[in-house]
Amino acid sequence: MTTVLRRPRGQRAVGEEPDVGSVPGSGPIVSIEDLRVSFVRGDREVNAVRGVSLGIERGEILGLVGESGSGKSVLGLSLLGLLPTSPSPRVSGRACVAGTDMVAADAETRRLVRRRHMGAVFQDPMTSLNPTMRVGRQVAEAAAAAGQDVASLLDSVGIPDARRRMEAYPHELSGGLRQRVMIAMAIAGNPSLVMADEPTTALDVTVQAQILELIRRLCDELGTSFILVTHDLGVAAQVSDRIAVLYGGRLAEVGPATSIFEKGRHPYTAGLLRSRLVLDTDRTRPVLTLPGEPPDPRSHPPGCPFSPRCDHHRDDCDLALPELSGGGGDATAVACLHPVGVDDVTADETAMVAEWPAVPASTGGRDPAVIVHDVHKDFPLRSGPRRTRLQALRGVSLEIERGESVALVGESGCGKSTLLRAVAGLHGVDRGEIEFSRGMSAQMVFQDAGASLTPWLSIGELIGERLRGEGLSRAGRAAKVSDALALVGLPAEVAAARPAQLSGGQRQRVALARATVVPPGVLLCDEPTSALDVSLAATVLNLIGRLRRQLGMAVLFVTHDLAAARIVADRIAVMYLGRIVETGPSDRVCGDPAHPYTRALLAAVPEMGRTGTRIGGEPANPIDPPTGCSFHTRCPDQVPECASRPQVLVTLGVGPGSRTRSEGSEGLDPGIRQVACSRLAPPSEPSPTEPSPTGAAASDGGEI
Repeated sequence: MTTVLRRPRGQRAVGEEPDVGSVPGSGPIVSIEDLRVSFVRGDREVNAVRGVSLGIERGEILGLVGESGSGKSVLGLSLLGLLPTSPSPRVSGRACVAGTDMVAADAETRRLVRRRHMGAVFQDPMTSLNPTMRVGRQVAEAAAAAGQDVASLLDSVGIPDARRRMEAYPHELSGGLRQRVMIAMAIAGNPSLVMADEPTTALDVTVQAQILELIRRLCDELGTSFILVTHDLGVAAQVSDRIAVLYGGRLAEVGPATSIFEKGRHPYTAGLLRSRLVLDTDRTRPVLTLPGEPPDPRSHPPGCPFSPRCDHHRDDCDLALPELSGGGGDATAVACLHPVGVDDVTADETAMVAEWPAVPASTGGRDPAVIVHDVHKDFPLRSGPRRTRLQALRGVSLEIERGESVALVGESGCGKSTLLRAVAGLHGVDRGEIEFSRGMSAQMVFQDAGASLTPWLSIGELIGERLRGEGLSRAGRAAKVSDALALVGLPAEVAAARPAQLSGGQRQRVALARATVVPPGVLLCDEPTSALDVSLAATVLNLIGRLRRQLGMAVLFVTHDLAAARIVADRIAVMYLGRIVETGPSDRVCGDPAHPYTRALLAAVPEMGRTGTRIGGEPANPIDPPTGCSFHTRCPDQVPECASRPQVLVTLGVGPGSRTRSEGSEGLDPGIRQVACSRLAPPSEPSPTEPSPTGAAASDGGEI
């Protein structure tokens, strides 16, 4: 007799892969039902996601937006089956992807669902790519199961000269190219769903436009569904079919992107829209922000989580959690007892905010805080046996008046951060001079405030370090620390906290308090708002504007956000490939750009319903920059002279045709505009000899 051994139902044989099924032909690709995720830290329970129900259709892009701590990333990690295991999460409800519940499934089943049906693109590709492997090999590993050609896959995501790029290591690629490599790996095998978690946060507007355009195209051509996690509601609205707004771990509003962007009905959605910076935001007043702070996930209020910050608050808002209601068609579903009415007449809240106090008038004549004159900076690189030089700064001249704010903008790799670090004294220069006026000093605020604050020191100790040598007693130092915290809107009790105990916005305010506790002559800001959500970014910009007016500081502000540059700065300097190509008053540069590159940057800023227009081609190689105008290889307006005539700044006068050549920007009236464009140079003017860069120093990284 033959004995047939049967496995218990649901148990797999050794080496047998679980059956994760196939993608259903109809119905949602994602189905979330009453999902709840919490973590126990110490003796407190942190409720990250609190009863979310949501579906995502095949070929749909869902924008998932909300402030930091709203639960966006935890929701995404739940769908990927990649929730952190320490501390161990408590998860209930259902989160089905392609018919498999990623909550109830075992680890092997979740792994197979990720391999067959899912892809992921994270915010920082450098933390996701193996720095010791060439990118071609990494993409090949992702594409192996699908039998796809690596070069074709890289070409499909818009990577130029794909076969050559396959041989590069991640650090040899620009941020935009690294993000495209991550997208290529994510779409290998034509997944049903791609989770894109803040894929454009740290990218400049031109690369952001390319990435968003790529996501939209892949969705349309492959039928892949995308979840676009972002803190910028405007970014989500450009490519999303629907938007889901999260707050306090719950859905506040869900609906078509157009409906939400044009008239968000939840007061929180309306607040996010008001806080978002656009190119025509009123810069004579502080930017509108959401009052208060997001709820503590360890102790949510019993009713609506937004009620403590809501200007539509009523007594019944505190009694019970509101559920989503309404929706269907072009309408949105909103979890609010007193939503913003479609026909409500909204007051002009901007006009209700007091104008900025006037900056003290100049005493006449030049009153510079810092002068940058013809600065050159190279970084030596080694390529096999050869040593080459990356030309980061190629003759930059800039003057910043006392109390003036100047913004540096441009694509990644243009040299703006190198210039900022040179002014701070963190980089030596190879040629040229950086001169501070008598008694002037500089302090720097970095992009990642958390990384710049010593984690084992208290906030009071961090700020107090800068008071050494001021001759203060312990009580006097503590009082100065409290005053500095009050100036940035933080209570005195924060002095006893460690950086890890504060939110991202609070850490950025601490960094500003530390930089200004002894007021510097020049405040240097390196992308201080790029990683913050829209409301916190607006708060930080308002804070910088107020501090520089109260303390009389000059500000040099590096950013890739042109709307933020226009708000925070009196003048904007546009950089391309190590040179300033246009400078002038913020409103004029943004409203009537003269240089083709400035026009291209502004065209790349996205608007509702469309992504920005991408600039053709890639930035030239800073190791071997082109002759003549550096931008001519990508310029739609180029003429033959652009390839041979050296770039020089041309001063555009007030009257028509009033243009004179200038060797730099020193000593110019701040209202004057200068443009380095061959088409604007006087035709009778002899071409000066273009200076050649020199020097050597340690590299801070470049783009190839």
